Amino acid sequence: MPDESVWGKSRGLDPGLPPYPLVRHLLDAAAMALHLWDAFLSESQRLRIAEGMGFAGESDRARAVVGLCAGLHDIGKVSGFQFCSRHGSTHLSPALAGSRERMTGEWFGHDVAGLQVTQDVLSALGLADGGEVRAAQRMAEVIGGHHGRFHRVEDGVAPGFLGDAAWAGQRVAHAGAVHGALGRPQVPEEFTAAVAVLVCGVVMLADWLVSQEDYLRRRQREFEPTLEGHFARAQQDAPTLLKEAGLVRVQLGRKEFAQAYGITGEPNPLQRSMADELRDAVGAGQRGGILVITAAPGDGKSETALEAERILSHAFGTQGYVFLLPTMATSDQMHARITRTLLAQSGKDAALTLVHSMAWLNSAYTDEDLDTQPVLTCDGDERPADRGRAESDMRPQRWLRGAKRPLLAQFAVGTIDQALMAVLPVRHNALRMLALSGKTFIVDEAHAYDPYMQVLLGRLLNWLGAYGVPVVLLSATLPASVSDRLIKEYLQGAGHNTRNRKGARNTAPALAERTFPVPYPGWLYVDAASARATEISERRRTEQASARSMKLAVQVEPVAHEAGGRARPRQDVIEQLLEPVSEAEGGTALVVCNTVADAQSTYLRLRERFDQRTHQQGGMVQLLHARFPAHIRETRTAEVTAGLGRSGPRPERRIVVATQVVEQSLDLDADIVISDLAPMSLLLQRAGRCWRHEQHWARNGYPDGRTRPGWAGEPRLVVLDPIADGGRVPQQWGEVYSEHLLTTTSRTLHSLTNTTISIPDDVQHLVETVHGDGTNFDWNTPGGNDEKAWTAHKGKETAERSMAGLRAVPRARSTAALHDLHHLPGEEDEWELSTRLGADSVRLLCTYLHPDGTLTLDPEGTQPLPEATDGKKMPNASVRAVMRRTLPVRADWLTGADPDSIAPPPSWTDHPLLGELRLLRQPLYSGTAQAVPIGKHTLRLDEDLGLTRK
Repeated sequence: MPDESVWGKSRGLDPGLPPYPLVRHLLDAAAMALHLWDAFLSESQRLRIAEGMGFAGESDRARAVVGLCAGLHDIGKVSGFQFCSRHGSTHLSPALAGSRERMTGEWFGHDVAGLQVTQDVLSALGLADGGEVRAAQRMAEVIGGHHGRFHRVEDGVAPGFLGDAAWAGQRVAHAGAVHGALGRPQVPEEFTAAVAVLVCGVVMLADWLVSQEDYLRRRQREFEPTLEGHFARAQQDAPTLLKEAGLVRVQLGRKEFAQAYGITGEPNPLQRSMADELRDAVGAGQRGGILVITAAPGDGKSETALEAERILSHAFGTQGYVFLLPTMATSDQMHARITRTLLAQSGKDAALTLVHSMAWLNSAYTDEDLDTQPVLTCDGDERPADRGRAESDMRPQRWLRGAKRPLLAQFAVGTIDQALMAVLPVRHNALRMLALSGKTFIVDEAHAYDPYMQVLLGRLLNWLGAYGVPVVLLSATLPASVSDRLIKEYLQGAGHNTRNRKGARNTAPALAERTFPVPYPGWLYVDAASARATEISERRRTEQASARSMKLAVQVEPVAHEAGGRARPRQDVIEQLLEPVSEAEGGTALVVCNTVADAQSTYLRLRERFDQRTHQQGGMVQLLHARFPAHIRETRTAEVTAGLGRSGPRPERRIVVATQVVEQSLDLDADIVISDLAPMSLLLQRAGRCWRHEQHWARNGYPDGRTRPGWAGEPRLVVLDPIADGGRVPQQWGEVYSEHLLTTTSRTLHSLTNTTISIPDDVQHLVETVHGDGTNFDWNTPGGNDEKAWTAHKGKETAERSMAGLRAVPRARSTAALHDLHHLPGEEDEWELSTRLGADSVRLLCTYLHPDGTLTLDPEGTQPLPEATDGKKMPNASVRAVMRRTLPVRADWLTGADPDSIAPPPSWTDHPLLGELRLLRQPLYSGTAQAVPIGKHTLRLDEDLGLTRK
């Protein structure tokens, strides 16, 4: 019989009662894992797990093994761990308590101890004989990884830490109690690594759900007299715990297109082809597939993807979807759209989360949303009671960077980074993989990722292919070489060979021998099981091209950023182009700059020229970029999208000066777009904000009846080209864009016939001309600038891909041991930045230093910096008030500062968010904030311009 003095949970519980017995906690976790199998996992996840255990068609057997893994997750606590809590160890039975001296010479994590003892325990139960040995080893890896990091079996623990025969007997007794409660299931003879990752995710989630403080306290006060009764009660409690966590799945009431998406009129041909043609291409469905959708900006790709999701989830048994985008700003916008879509489909009870590092600052979350149930769990790095606390108070957002349950929710919208961490050696990557593998996986703006991120995305698609997850990629400007690589990664994960073995007969063509061209506009669907490719019909493709046809006038203006150039000054050209907006008819214009500094100076000049009022005062000139505090940026984004959105009201005059933040997923329509020279794919994205809703308004009426001004007789993109006429890339642009891409784009624009771009017909050709795999320069002039630029560009791409390959976890079918998923050192915080290459960033809080030495959040002095006093926790509202005023800056901007001058207040040091901030203490003079010198520059938060650096 298991000795119930062996404890599983102690800190945070009623100190007047004995600790929570380990065997009861193990039974709680096993019961929850069974319920997760029944109510949380998708049908496709259950199928994959059963197949990976060799139990295809025997779902109940796989279910029981998952329950057993969860029920044994803390078996390593039957060890020297029992002495790491003074309260816990005082309740140990005399037969065990006398071992303290022998078992505490060295300390190990109970997760590592679990890895060490599991196979012996299973053997003692007769479950690790013959062919079951390998699967038992895999179960040991799962149990050893339940705190988020997988360990090497070779690491081991000292025999003394595990105790003598009495302790070994208790481990077997505890395991036997769980095994008996589950009906004495058999260990499978196979257990693939990819499936073990999902099982470990289930174990983590089950452990978290039954480790919530309120639940443990309630159970601690009213234990059932028998273990059988306790297990039955745990099974009864599981549905309530899952519901309270917001993880219960809901069925949407599917509506007609217009009602579902709040769009006036009928679906366009691309959208109609989902129901007409994709359904037949998918067929009955077996193991998922990958769908690539291409169309010009503004063609409704998001709604097309959601229509595809209906079909894919029904065919492949997924529940919900994750919609991923390149930036936090675009994620915030899409979250609002998905919210409306779910509400329109009777999804008010559906769990929808916003998933990015600052998601909890979004106004969609209230302060109450940030309160989470404390979870009492050990961090895997135990110490004895007199050398530090053994248990840590961990909240779910510490795992997944957001409010409560981001990626685990049935519906999630967020940045691609949150998903890419599933294939980096970060803590809890298995939990991320579990969250992603049960949903349809949608990636918007698939062209927006650099080679480093493309490799990580490809690696993630490889794992999703192994799990049979349906994938949807969306793009307006995706090079064929990139889409081809991503499709092949997915298919390789699904089990298709890159190359056939030499001498093999009657085999299908290997992936290396095939290409997967995607029609433009249109879609390509590739079935995971057969690798059969189906594309949109020519009829529907032609209809879509005709419905969205537009002749975009392209006007290239040679400009000079510095005095003395042969071309006209850039600012003079912009002002001349915008004069019609300020005149009688008015109109709207979007000016896109390549750097924040250029956007700030351009905005200032235009404000002086056309309207002295600031953005806050309702002036006709607005400014939007990424260097505003979070709350101001959110407000400004909403103002810009409201003024230039589809539904109106349309302002009589509006000039928006912005940076790259408007390139992706922001639904804007301007009468004219003026842009700095950028790589062709990005110019086309920016051009997608010109006359974006013209066809819709022509059919359904213009907002407020206000048509285009007379001067805007056609959609027009004006490109400010500093390279033309013998110029060069402006120094202040730094390495924002590759010189090779800028030069090739400039050359391509000058070669346009009739200075127009036919959209969508010319888009893919232009993208391939600049971004394709060709060399794009004349090899007959070796050593020239073009060759040097191309060599530097390709060298950087190669380096980025190599770096990603080194950091990413192995492909799904190449993973031998689960430790391969943590082959590099590092915790989640360290690796979060590794989803993107570039300068490290920090979050800066701009504060105001008053003459009396008071530091406040506002220049008026009404909001002092919050302080945690008397050991109390900082209120969520106070933390949020601070964090919403922060903004990201390059870390190297602060290298010249005195560390003490930018350090947070001492009371913030230990806070997980506030302790990482850097403070800009701006002295106030006559009520005005003064610039703060740092190194050779100064920083100042301007109310109208955002953070300036001079």
